[in-house]
Amino acid sequence: MRRQWSIAVGFLALIAIGAVVLSAPFSRNAGSWGNFYGALFTSFSAVCVTGLSVLDIAEEYTRAGQIALMVLVQIGCLGLMTCGTFLLVAIGRRLSLAREFSLMNAYGVAQVQGLKGLIVWVVGCMLGVEVIGAGLLWLRFRTLFPDDAVYMSAFYSMMSFCNAGFGILPGSLAPFIDQPYVILVCAFLTIAGGFGFLAIYNLCTFKFLRRKSGGKGRLTLHTKLVMRFTGYLLAAAFAAFVLVEWNGALDGMPFMKKMWVAFYQAVTPRTCGFCVVPTESLHPLTRLIYGVLMFIGGGPGSASAGIKITTFAVLVYTLTAMCRGETETVIRRRTVPSDIVRESIVIFTALIVLALSITGALFVTEGEAVRTGKTTLEALVFEAFSAITTTGLSMGSTTANLSSAGRLVIIAAMFFGRLGALSVVMLIGDRESKRQIRFPNEELVVG
Repeated sequence: MRRQWSIAVGFLALIAIGAVVLSAPFSRNAGSWGNFYGALFTSFSAVCVTGLSVLDIAEEYTRAGQIALMVLVQIGCLGLMTCGTFLLVAIGRRLSLAREFSLMNAYGVAQVQGLKGLIVWVVGCMLGVEVIGAGLLWLRFRTLFPDDAVYMSAFYSMMSFCNAGFGILPGSLAPFIDQPYVILVCAFLTIAGGFGFLAIYNLCTFKFLRRKSGGKGRLTLHTKLVMRFTGYLLAAAFAAFVLVEWNGALDGMPFMKKMWVAFYQAVTPRTCGFCVVPTESLHPLTRLIYGVLMFIGGGPGSASAGIKITTFAVLVYTLTAMCRGETETVIRRRTVPSDIVRESIVIFTALIVLALSITGALFVTEGEAVRTGKTTLEALVFEAFSAITTTGLSMGSTTANLSSAGRLVIIAAMFFGRLGALSVVMLIGDRESKRQIRFPNEELVVG
């Protein structure tokens, strides 16, 4: 079996195990086996760190079931490949060359040296940030939930950092709309989760790194791009939300409340399923902006999906270079290899094709629901983009009201979205072929 297929099979195996566990008597408040289809959908959503659900988590699952859900989210966020590598490192086994290069591709590492230390650091970073987040939330939750503060803090810290968006309170984060401290902690956990482990690693260690030549470490171009474009997108999303929703979803709120609500609503589309304001109550233009943000996603090697923020940056700089008549993509005095530019175009195109395919499939499966007014075309388009980018936002009860066939479509969307557009292309054909014969050039009119 090809190496690329083993990753997909590993995810499917974990999802199957998760579905069995979530449908077991100890996981369900009903105390009996059942609702396997709902458990399967939830398991897919958890492992793919999406957050879409066809049932009420608190009503359906016991504390044991919710903890099982948290484990699935944690493993899904970290990735089976990285988690398996950590276990190998923990017991002292050497990484195979194939696994090293797979991890290099996942995290953008250019050198194999120190890779095992990086993976251990990734796991430690993830757990450390979640513990810090839980501690910060506990400072407020001990008053809000005196009997359950530790568990609630751990649950919402993990779900925020992993960008999963599962909640055990009705209305997502709406119950905390008057709690700016909770909102801001969850927002920064979500930003950290979407930053990417390699960027976090570089930020935390670059002052202490030393090359073999003795030179000081530096912030990589990857980290600089992630930081800069994260700031750009957050600022643009915040400004757009304030302008569009000032007299809409934000109407009647005090000024400072508008600010923290708008900030969180600017964070969550990349790509966390939590929301403070119901998505269906937003202006259509805001939902369109959400679609763009979901499509872009977060950093490589992060809990986010989408095309990834560095892919977006490469495309922007490439387009700018073309408009200037330049033949190379240059970012901060660094030339981007043509292979990276081609990969960015492939990822962008593949995700568009996947999103359109999922949308078309939902139009087919939910056509009767649209005709009878049970749902709308806009809700289905939003649902498709939310699933393929593993965001988890939904317009009202769109997910719960999907037909059985429609739910299968969403399951496929979450799975392929989690694998990543480039991985999907590699699954279809991963053989690198080089032509032995070069053919003559000929001009072709395009555009």
